[in-house]
Amino acid sequence: MFRIRRVYDTLFNRNIRAIQQIKAIFREQFPETSDTKLDSSIESLRDPMAYKYRTVLFVAEDIREEVAGFAVFSHFPDLGIGYLDYIAAKAGVPGGMGSSLYERIREEAARMGVIGLFFECLPDDPAVCGEESLLEQNKIRLKFYEYYGARPIVGTGYETPVSPADTCPPYLMYDDLGTERPLCRAEARKIARAVLQRKYGSVCDESYVRMVMDSIRDDPVRIREPRYYLGRRSAAKRGVRLDSRIVLVVNRHHDLHHVRERGYVEAPVRIKSILEDLRPTRLFHELPVRPGSERILREIHDKGYLSYLKRVCLSIAPGKSVYPYVFPLRNGARPPKDLSMRAGYYCIDTFTPLSANAYKAARGAVDAALTAAGHILDGRKAAYALVRPPGHHAERRSFGGFCYFNSAAAAAQLFSRYGRVAMLDLDFHHGNGQQVIFYDRSDVLTVSIHGHPEYAYPYFSGFRDETGEGEGAGFNLNIPLPEGVDGAAYRRALKTALIRVRRHKPDFLVICLGLDTAKGDPTGSWLLRSGDFRANGALVAGLGLPTLVVQEGGYDNRVLGANARAFFQGLAGEKKAPI
Repeated sequence: MFRIRRVYDTLFNRNIRAIQQIKAIFREQFPETSDTKLDSSIESLRDPMAYKYRTVLFVAEDIREEVAGFAVFSHFPDLGIGYLDYIAAKAGVPGGMGSSLYERIREEAARMGVIGLFFECLPDDPAVCGEESLLEQNKIRLKFYEYYGARPIVGTGYETPVSPADTCPPYLMYDDLGTERPLCRAEARKIARAVLQRKYGSVCDESYVRMVMDSIRDDPVRIREPRYYLGRRSAAKRGVRLDSRIVLVVNRHHDLHHVRERGYVEAPVRIKSILEDLRPTRLFHELPVRPGSERILREIHDKGYLSYLKRVCLSIAPGKSVYPYVFPLRNGARPPKDLSMRAGYYCIDTFTPLSANAYKAARGAVDAALTAAGHILDGRKAAYALVRPPGHHAERRSFGGFCYFNSAAAAAQLFSRYGRVAMLDLDFHHGNGQQVIFYDRSDVLTVSIHGHPEYAYPYFSGFRDETGEGEGAGFNLNIPLPEGVDGAAYRRALKTALIRVRRHKPDFLVICLGLDTAKGDPTGSWLLRSGDFRANGALVAGLGLPTLVVQEGGYDNRVLGANARAFFQGLAGEKKAPI
């Protein structure tokens, strides 16, 4: 079982190990090719501007994080094309690895909106390749690519040897990604020049480049007719199976946690209300939760707190609730031995109960958020973890505000292994949990738009002067707003927040989606309507970042689903009259 993930940088230990394994596979599969060619592609991960292209690196790993295959793809944004540098599997790996990697590259190329995917492939024609020993393997490769509709560009001088020692010069291949888009002469000339100069500038002089460009005369250029699938699969056009829908992961066991007390608004019906409005939209691809370990939780929450929460929940009789009511103002160093009495040692309010199932439901919410984050790491552009209980009030060693574990922070912690992260909290209440967890870190930016703490929970945090400390100084932004905020005022605050997010240059975005900013919500005092949520989603989409949305608050079940639907319609780019 293998998982394909994208490598965004060369800084983290997991990526460093993966690159070392990639180099070993490269030497094994391309013994005649210098390591420096692969090194330059990897180097461009650090500084794409220096190379005039952006490298996209995918690895296929097993559960032990051993690399079984890799693919290197270059994006030329000025030309709107993708170029496949290398694709290879480790010796002895079962068949199908190359197909999975190539399909993943095609999906990424289509997602970028390129006009096509280009690459080189050694020829299957004896008249072009003077090394008879290579012909059979070349045929196998060309047959593989033809299955996807990728075939050589013909009628040009691209296969002209650069030197007498070049006895098997490659074809330039074109994969239209299933669109059947013709390639015009002007485009082909620019592409040939870019490939030869940017990839082979050290061996291809200007006279050779000019010769190749002048040889491209057909308009549109000619693509070789199918040779290996003629008749049996004459079209041989494999359209990109690009699922652009938003991944939806639901915490299926959230209803274990059901506090049946008057006035307790954080109820299972919230999830049902949202799902009833989302499912008919066809915006989503619903996938199951993958159970996880406590490893991430131990990185963001105190070990003693985790142990306590598990123990106390196991000790509570089914159907019963324990509310904190004794708090350690004078002697916090000596918590009571009685577990129910100790609740105040770890809680920030008196209305968030502990129950037999609170731990199970909160762990399920974390698993759902990490599952959705995993799909982002696998290449999906957007994912939604529809969970309860919420999590953004859970700090490193405390619960409160209906929150026990900080699911969004857990996802951000996972993302931080692969790049920079921005967390944007759009709940009516301050995201104190992630502020505390990441307050001294610069790799995770935390931004919160919320009701001013002079009137809104949690009252003791969320002020503008809380900006981070140590390494994290300047990496926490609070935007507290007054009561009665309408959609227009909210969007002004959101635009300010997005400017700060852009300045952080994150690789991933985590949205803490609170729908309690809506007009009439029992826990808020703002006035946002459905159209405002759509506009907010569209503004977030403008960042163009891989985005994970984690459900937080929102308690007016009459409008909860409609507002969630509107936000995701905006995030997905569905058109409607502007506000």
